[in-house]
Amino acid sequence: MGATFSLPPGSMIGVLGGGQLGRMLALAAARLGFDVTVLEPEPDCPASRVSARTITAPYDDAAALEDMARTCQVVTFEFENVPAAVVDQLEAFGASAAPGRLALATSQDRIAEKTFLRAQGLAVADFAQIDSVADIAAALPRLGSRALLKTRREGYDGKGQTWVQGPDDAEAAFARISGRPAILEAAVPFTRELSVIAARGRGGEIACYPPGENHHEDGVLRTTLAPADISLETLTQAEAIAGAALQALDYVGVIGVELFEMPGGALVVNEFAPRVHNSGHWTLDGCQVDQFEQHVRAIAGWPLGPTAPLARVEMTNLLGFEADDWARLAADPDARLWLYGKRHAREGRKMGHVNRLRALA
Repeated sequence: MGATFSLPPGSMIGVLGGGQLGRMLALAAARLGFDVTVLEPEPDCPASRVSARTITAPYDDAAALEDMARTCQVVTFEFENVPAAVVDQLEAFGASAAPGRLALATSQDRIAEKTFLRAQGLAVADFAQIDSVADIAAALPRLGSRALLKTRREGYDGKGQTWVQGPDDAEAAFARISGRPAILEAAVPFTRELSVIAARGRGGEIACYPPGENHHEDGVLRTTLAPADISLETLTQAEAIAGAALQALDYVGVIGVELFEMPGGALVVNEFAPRVHNSGHWTLDGCQVDQFEQHVRAIAGWPLGPTAPLARVEMTNLLGFEADDWARLAADPDARLWLYGKRHAREGRKMGHVNRLRALA
């Protein structure tokens, strides 16, 4: 679909995935007058309780996909592990899917992702494809004695990865990821992690939010401070990286690009997520148009909204039973509380987040 594609209010948008991102997409879509159908294998998912309709089925269920394609004017997804072949099925049934297959398939395989980013002239950590212990041993002399081993597919929030502490650790490290196909990445001596949330519309227009500074605990994003305190040169560089990825992917929608800032100011791309992103939750209270509304606008063929910050925001994820402190957080005049409607808490599970607003410097 090109720039002439524009959905009127009352249209149905399909969302593959019913977690917190799908929930917030549905809320944003409803505010613009759209209805949402969610396709999710788990019943009673967070997104289902704020959506017009839920289809409970596996993501690759042909009948469910045909139903979604028949009833939805555009289909999107809330996380990148939906099988890429699903996009082919939806399009075969006549649906418009955004973002497209290229973005989904590329992000699902870390080797493909790094190779793609390099092809765009973007800096990434040096890497090697790993299919055996011998591959690790062969790659370490080039990548460094300490390197990061990650499964090629499906790892997130620190899962499916481990540090290789030298050649003697190669066999044990490969066992720690269950001997799965992997990527070995050189250690990156970065000073901090930044992320940029950007959107591309159906006419090719691009809008970038100011980058945020991210802090992790045990591989899970803990806080994002945005806008980050960065130079104009770093801002320009981050926007150029996001723009290059969006254009090369022929992307429609919101993307999250994670970046390492090096001591000299250069930016190295860690990875991209073809969806709305946890580090963009600050926009819910810090911008006139947040990342969820921006995504809906883009896939629906509407004009992209403004991305200038209205405030400086510290976003903190609420993990596990921290969300039980909702009463105190709701009473805090400086806190904007977002809870995801998940029925059961467990350690490390993202149950909500809090945005704390500060005046712009």
